[in-house]
Amino acid sequence: MQNISPLNTENHTEPFPPELASPEQQDTSPTTIQPPEPTETLAPPPTTTQPPEPTETLALPPTTIQPPEPAETLALPQTTTQPTATAIAPPTPPLTIAQEIDALTDPSFMTSMARGLAVVKAFSDQRRAMTIAQLSHKTGIPRAAVRRCLYTLKKLGYAGSDANNFFLKPKILALGYSYLSSTPLTVSAQPCLNHVSTTVGESCSLAVLDQGEVLYISRSQTTRIVSIALNAGSRLPAYCTSLGRVMLASLSKSELDNYFARVPLLPLTDRTVVSEERLREILAETAAQGYAIVEEELEIGLRSIAVPVRGASGTVAAALNIGAQSARVSREQMENEFLPVLLNGASELSVLLA
Repeated sequence: MQNISPLNTENHTEPFPPELASPEQQDTSPTTIQPPEPTETLAPPPTTTQPPEPTETLALPPTTIQPPEPAETLALPQTTTQPTATAIAPPTPPLTIAQEIDALTDPSFMTSMARGLAVVKAFSDQRRAMTIAQLSHKTGIPRAAVRRCLYTLKKLGYAGSDANNFFLKPKILALGYSYLSSTPLTVSAQPCLNHVSTTVGESCSLAVLDQGEVLYISRSQTTRIVSIALNAGSRLPAYCTSLGRVMLASLSKSELDNYFARVPLLPLTDRTVVSEERLREILAETAAQGYAIVEEELEIGLRSIAVPVRGASGTVAAALNIGAQSARVSREQMENEFLPVLLNGASELSVLLA
């Protein structure tokens, strides 16, 4: 029987079956299989995916988008345009004569006398005879009060009647003559006005400022150049006449403010200046140059020039003017020819006020 040497086992290259392997060999083989555990290292990627949190930074743009709030500044023009709405609003109508009288609540004030004088002033060259209804409509005074005023005037001889029409009688002139005879300027001014009118061949007038209006106290007329009959006692607005602007230019700031506050600036022609700001500029120019020229602001086709008449203290007491048709007399002619004559006449009249 042949003997098998143990050395032959060393040359045996066939591996041991798995079930015959030693425990140590069984432990070594699985350790090489454990590398799948790196799957635990795959867990960090979820933590790296958290950068989507920058969506929190995306919330900041809404705060930066708030600059559209300048839309609030766009609302400011609406607030600035509101003053134009008040400027465009129609002016409040002037008070009627009756409303002015009723507004005077002084217990010493005689309302009945004020109404009687208002009725007298309502008569004009356009309406020399008027009914009670017409006088009531013009003055705003109730018909019953107008009837009593006319009855009193008629009894005193200042008014007369023909059926339902009432008119003033010559005796009413005594009321105005009391002023004319007591004022040296009106008594002695007529020769001066006649000389000025003859020299230039145009109408010449002397007026004072009374209650914000031009009040004519003397006039030398060659030909009628305006549709309005102008005589002693006639009244015209001051803001659109050369006589008025010369006298308004002499007022203090407070007096001028008071004038613009109570006098409505109404356009009498399409050339009438009704802007208070522009009128103030014109008055400043008038005060600086010493005369005023008004072109077709009172009536189309009328041009006039005026100079102030100063009293002994140097204050403006009246104004002297020349009026002419604009088609016949140019502005240059008024400044070069009429102005020197007016200045000489104003100097003569100033002596009467000394």
